[in-house]
Amino acid sequence: MGFFGFLLLGLLAGAIAKLILPGRQGGGWFVTLLLGVVGALLGGWIASLLFNIDMGTFFDLRTWVIAILGSIVVLLIYGLVTRNRTSSS
Repeated sequence: MGFFGFLLLGLLAGAIAKLILPGRQGGGWFVTLLLGVVGALLGGWIASLLFNIDMGTFFDLRTWVIAILGSIVVLLIYGLVTRNRTSSS
């Protein structure tokens, strides 16, 4: 899968993860989509490291599941890190 295909996969996985997760994670949609790209990378890396599974092609179901699960993990971690922060206005 090429760079732009992987970028699109991460953006869409981030959007799907945002729809799956209840509550507010903060950061808005732009941050969520960027975290989706990071999550897709993380999911692909963990899947290849622990389970010896490659990401596959763009239209492969395995690729989407790995990317969405990775995005959910990154969004949960981001939500935990930013949960106790207050804005000082």
